[in-house]
Amino acid sequence: MTGGGRSANGWVLVLCAVVAFVLIRMVLDFVQRHPYWSALLVSLVIVGTTAAVLVISKQRARERADQAQRDRLIEVTDTMSGPEFEQWFARILVASGFRDVTVCGGSGDRGADVTAIAPDGRRVVAQCKRQSLSNRVGSAAIQRFAGTCRDIHGGEICMLVTNSFFTAGDGIRMARQLNITLIDRKVLQMWAWTGRPASRFVAGDGPH
Repeated sequence: MTGGGRSANGWVLVLCAVVAFVLIRMVLDFVQRHPYWSALLVSLVIVGTTAAVLVISKQRARERADQAQRDRLIEVTDTMSGPEFEQWFARILVASGFRDVTVCGGSGDRGADVTAIAPDGRRVVAQCKRQSLSNRVGSAAIQRFAGTCRDIHGGEICMLVTNSFFTAGDGIRMARQLNITLIDRKVLQMWAWTGRPASRFVAGDGPH
């Protein structure tokens, strides 16, 4: 920076300091001259601020309640994008008592769209598949997820979640062999509506 620039900045700081000093003196002078009016103005500011905070808090609480009510319906997922589905499932986990829920999906996620800590303390790694109802998740997706969930992401519970269904046959058998928990539309619908995961998943007795 040139000497002229530093000089200009210095004058700006001096001017700001002078203005601040004058304003402080004016406030102090007003308080000394009009203590009752000052007390009234402070009270009005406090009351107004408190009222505004309460209104905003209530509005946000209503918005959260409305969002939670919408989230209970599996049909809302049918018009979502992939990232929106991940955020939706993350909210389902939070509402179900899971902790440290993190949405990490995106390029380079290597199969981990959502991570969390289950109520029993185990690390959850979930991959979310937002599909059309006519498009089922096949064995290839299960195999790819199995290759990263535990070795790369340290998952103790590996969930493959879809708003659609899984291809019958090899995929489901592979999931059982690899201990991958499959959450299809039917299970997800009940989970979202009740706020309780499938009992076998919570108990850790293996894949659905």
